[in-house]
Amino acid sequence: MSDIQKDKSFNDRVGLGWRPEIGVRILEQLDEIDIIEIVAENCMHLSNSGLKVFNRLSSQVDIVVHAVSLGLASTYAVSSKHLEAVARVVHAIEPEAWSEHLAFVRTTDRELGHLAAPPWSEETVENTLRNIQVAAKTIGSLPHLENIATLYHPIGSTMSEADWTTEIIKGARTKLLIDLENIYANSRNFKTQWLAEMLKFPLAEVTYVHIAGGRVATDEAGEYFLDDHLHPVAEEVYTLLEELASRVPQPLSVILERDGNYPEFEQTRHELVEARKSLRRGRKRQEIKNNAC
Repeated sequence: MSDIQKDKSFNDRVGLGWRPEIGVRILEQLDEIDIIEIVAENCMHLSNSGLKVFNRLSSQVDIVVHAVSLGLASTYAVSSKHLEAVARVVHAIEPEAWSEHLAFVRTTDRELGHLAAPPWSEETVENTLRNIQVAAKTIGSLPHLENIATLYHPIGSTMSEADWTTEIIKGARTKLLIDLENIYANSRNFKTQWLAEMLKFPLAEVTYVHIAGGRVATDEAGEYFLDDHLHPVAEEVYTLLEELASRVPQPLSVILERDGNYPEFEQTRHELVEARKSLRRGRKRQEIKNNAC
């Protein structure tokens, strides 16, 4: 099997986040890509006919939609304006699924401009579940929910991130989009062990997987790891992907994210290949373990 061949034994898939800057290159390499993730906010300016281009693309490659601005994990109600805009994108593209982050992005009068972690507490669990119900009713299906990166442990937390996430996933009866780069980044910033942290999440509910790259940064407060999606995927993230693939039986759909500083496609191809190799190593370990039982 060549390194770019698609993985069929476990029905795993490997693909990319669609970005307008690299759209042409993605279309030229569709034979190496199993799945494309469309960011809803990148498409809100398009007409319905423009959105239908992605709908037609789904005849060639699997499509999912990813939202970044709803702010589901908040003490505030989800913005009906933002929700309706996401719903229009989802309804026009008709993806196999849609997702959003477990984050808040606004207060009553201010857009934060980034994904922020709310306090991990029973109160935010309850409010998040209410927002998820509203979103699902408007869009017609439950979102797959993604863990986020945070530089600081949220003030007012009474739970761990993994326990908080598990309560929401179970309470909403939905699935987890696990971002392995975010687990790696948080572990570095909180000085914990990334594999141990990943194993605390509800891995049986994982469907989609994000991988990306970040960098070490420093300021007056010290050194931290910044999840900027501008750099190659770290080896530790590929290791987490292998460990995940060795432990769960369900198909995994891995999506490589890049939000700028776009390399030549050869570098992107290398990262896709490494993701496939990690999946295969993990699946092989699982097969060996299962055969030994």
